[in-house]
Parts: sequence; structure tokens; C-alpha cells
Amino acid sequence: MVSLTKQTNEKPLMANRNGRFAIIEQLLADGIEYMFGNPGTVEQGFLDALKDYYPEFKYIFALQETIAVGAGDGYARATKKPTIVQLHSGVGLGNGIGMIYQAMRGHAPLVVLAGESGICYDAMDAQMAADLVSMAKPVTKWSTRIVDPSSLLRVLRRAIKIAATPPMGPVFVSLPMDILDAVNYEEVFPTSFPVTRVAPEPEQLETAASLLAAAKHPLIIMGDGVAFSDAQAELTSVAELIGGQVWGADSSEANMSASHPLFGGLLGHMFGDDSRRVTSQADVILIVGTYVFPEVFPALSGVFAPSAKVIHIDLNTYEIAKNFPVDLGLLGDPKTSLSKLAIALESTLTPEQKKEVFARASQIAETKKQESVARLEADKAVRDAVPLHMTRFAEELAAHLPADAIIFDEAITNSPELCRYIPNGTKKSSKLCGIGTTDFKAIEQ
Repeated sequence: MVSLTKQTNEKPLMANRNGRFAIIEQLLADGIEYMFGNPGTVEQGFLDALKDYYPEFKYIFALQETIAVGAGDGYARATKKPTIVQLHSGVGLGNGIGMIYQAMRGHAPLVVLAGESGICYDAMDAQMAADLVSMAKPVTKWSTRIVDPSSLLRVLRRAIKIAATPPMGPVFVSLPMDILDAVNYEEVFPTSFPVTRVAPEPEQLETAASLLAAAKHPLIIMGDGVAFSDAQAELTSVAELIGGQVWGADSSEANMSASHPLFGGLLGHMFGDDSRRVTSQADVILIVGTYVFPEVFPALSGVFAPSAKVIHIDLNTYEIAKNFPVDLGLLGDPKTSLSKLAIALESTLTPEQKKEVFARASQIAETKKQESVARLEADKAVRDAVPLHMTRFAEELAAHLPADAIIFDEAITNSPELCRYIPNGTKKSSKLCGIGTTDFKAIEQ
């Protein structure tokens, strides 16, 4: 039983509060106002706590666990903030694991909570008993179980911090029922997050700038780490400075406007040979905010030309040189690092190199324009075909979409047609990336 007194502002002040109430208080202290989930017997207390004492905290109920995780995943990616997902015991966690895996691949800052019957029942091997921590470990950054009431909020804050610290990703916390029922005396205070706006040493960026400035066929491979860092403008600036085409790998966010003349598209999703047609042509490659490579069947060798120089900038050092050697692996936040790299490039590029950049960028832009016109002309030939062609569907859909619509594209084989009429980019990213406004004369100057 939780007893209540009243503060002067009429907000309930709890005496002998239990763990369920303490968890909600901690989440509110961190500015977290939603919990996506599918509750069971252990978690009913959360709903009671919300109904009676925390109406400002909202429980988003899903009829199945994959939906709960998927909704939380989408919310986390859109807000880039830690998001709570609640599942029930081994069965609920098992149902949600597939979507937790996708959240891990997408670097969504999810904190997955799952209730269980209680520590006191560990020896009984009763109905729904399972090693939840081991189940969740392969698909999370961190997986743990709370075994003492006095560490409930301490562990929860740690989980929130780990989930939201780059490289972001899901974490898992098992909550035994006796921990949730026990009186909790822990103090509530906001979670502390480390500052990750770090950049490589100036001399390392100067080395990178020298390699890129001397390149005849530079290539940029980018991924969602760019969007998570809000580095779209900085990425575009570097691409324009070197006259390098930009290709996405593990790229599902609006990392660069698809309408930009230097945006080449996305590398192969299924086969490494498709990607190699692009990557093997470059003499200097800059990789930022992604890993190499995310195909289902990646190439095991020969992805870069033998003499090519590879530069990789990322906050996730695990991904740097994970599969292929690099010449310069740099730990750094994409936004901060690319901004400083742009400054280094501006002071490194010679007048002759700037002319080469202008000519190269102009040629890339003209080739992209011609290819786009050719594709649109080919689309016209099948516009009235029956059955309906994907290009006609995408054209009609684009005409009816509001400006702030979000399209989730998992079409794979039809993605090029869909994205031809609905290019990626939000109002924010359009403004940052300058859709259709790139002036290569400015680069030459």
C-alpha cells in the first residue's frame, strides 16, 4: 500500500512509494512522457500509477509486442531521444526480439523493460520462467537484471544513458515483480549524458584534407550517423568542396537531399557486387556515420581499388576498419568533424584543384540530370500500362502527399521508382542541404 501526503502545489508526495512509482518519477525527471507496451500481470501496477497519480505520463498500448517495439523504434528515431518500451516476461520479450534487432541495426535509443514473476521464484522454474538477460543480450547494447530495490533507479539511469549515447541503440532491463513491489527510497534526479561532440586532432584532419584535395575520383559513403548528429549541412559542404559523389550505406534517414546534384543514391542492399561497381572506381573514399558494408551478401574482398586511400570518421570505433583496412581511422562526431574538415579543405585546396572540383562536380551533376531525364521518359512509356506500374503509383502518391509526410520505404525492388518521385528530405533537411540550390560557380570561386 502506498500512502500519500500533499505538497503545497497539490502534487502528491509519496511516502513508502514502491518501485513502479519510482520508475515513473525517474522517467518524468528525464523528460520521458510515453511508454509503448503490451502489459501483463507484473506490469499492471504501472497502469494504476499512471491512472491515479501521473496523468501527464502516457501509456501507448499495443495489441502485440512487435507493434509496441516498432512504434517505440519510430518515435525514438524521430525524436532522437531515449524511449521506453515495456514487454511482459519471456513470452513478451521473445515476441519483440525481432523488432529489437531492427532497432539495434537502426541505432534507435530504446530502453526495453520487461517484468517477471520475481527473484524469490528463481529456484522454482515456474510458468514463463526464462533467462531474460541472455535472451536480450544479442540484440542490445546492454542487458541487465535488477536484483536489489536500492539500485532500481541507478540502473534505470544507466540504461537510459547507454541507450542515448552514440552509437545509440536498444538496452534491456529485467524488472522482477518483488523489486517493483518493494519500497524504494532512491532519490530522483535527471540522467547524466556524456558530451560526444568530439573531433579528431587538427593534424589528422589536415591529413584527411590533403588526401581528399588531391583525389581525382573522390567518393563519400555516408549513413544514419550523419542524421543522428544533425550533420547534413556539413556533409553537403564537404561533398561540394571536393566534388565527390555521395552514396548511402545503412542509410534510412534524410542524411543528404536526394535532389542534390552530388547525391548518387544508395549502395546495394542485397549484393556487394552491386556496391562494388561504385566503390571500386574511387581513388579516395571518405566514410562517415556508417559501417562497411550492410548488404545481406556483402563482397568479401575487392570493394576498393588496390591503391585507393580510405578515411573513416565515426563515433563508433567498432565499425572503423572492422571488415576492411583504412588508411586513416578517426574517432569523431560527424557534425563537428565534418565542419572542421571543411575548414581544413578550404585552406588546403589550391586554385587548380578548385577548378578540377568544379569540372568534376559539374560533370556529375550533368550525368545525374541526363540519367534522371532518361528514367522519366522511360516511365512515360509505361504510364498507362495495365496492370499499374510502380512509377505511376509513385507519381500519383507524390501528388497527394502533404509536405511533412513521412514515407517508410521497404519496397526494395521498387525503391528506385518510389524514391524517384518521392525523394528523401524533410523541411529541416531540405533547408540544411539546399535542395536544388547548389551553385558550383561558388565552389569554383
